[in-house]
Amino acid sequence: MENAIDKLIDKIKEKDNPTVIGLDPRYEIIPDCIKTKYSQDLEGAGKAIIEFNKALIDAVYDIVPAVKPQIAFYEMFGIPGIKAFEETCKYAKEKGMIVIADMKRGDIGTTAKAYSNASIGKTQIGELDQSIFDVEFVTVNPYLGTDGIQPFVDDCKKYGKGIFVLVKTSNKSSGELQDLVTEDGEKIYVKVAKLVNEWGKDLIRKVWI
Repeated sequence: MENAIDKLIDKIKEKDNPTVIGLDPRYEIIPDCIKTKYSQDLEGAGKAIIEFNKALIDAVYDIVPAVKPQIAFYEMFGIPGIKAFEETCKYAKEKGMIVIADMKRGDIGTTAKAYSNASIGKTQIGELDQSIFDVEFVTVNPYLGTDGIQPFVDDCKKYGKGIFVLVKTSNKSSGELQDLVTEDGEKIYVKVAKLVNEWGKDLIRKVWI
């Protein structure tokens, strides 16, 4: 089974391009020529988002290796938005792009496992294991500790998927917690980075030079 990070590296080499296109749709900036095709409600908004995203993907799939849809911009439109997220991920994969689901999931126990099942793992229904969003990568928040990340790591190993783990974020107030210094003189985010390295030690396949 090929590992997701190997797929991403290979795709970057193929396109000679390390960039990722973020798909964070805001309804107000979707062109009117798309929006006016559909009803002015949640259902119509979902359809407009799908058409807009497909147009963006069509414009870049041959030069950009990956897409990163942020699920919050879809969840705000309810079920039609979730359908738009799902359709966007499927379409990008059909075009040969790597999909990084920007979800920043962070929880513990069975909740973390459920989040992982929905994104990079599988959901069991009777004797059937069903992929849900079936993306290559998902972003996760590690600040609940190892047991909040372990289900994702387990699914990475089982299904050849990957995770991006936030360590030091760019928002202005991130330092309120992430820059705190521990008793041994290291900042919190440095501790987290070391944990990430430990969590991923069995998933490193190759180095891109």
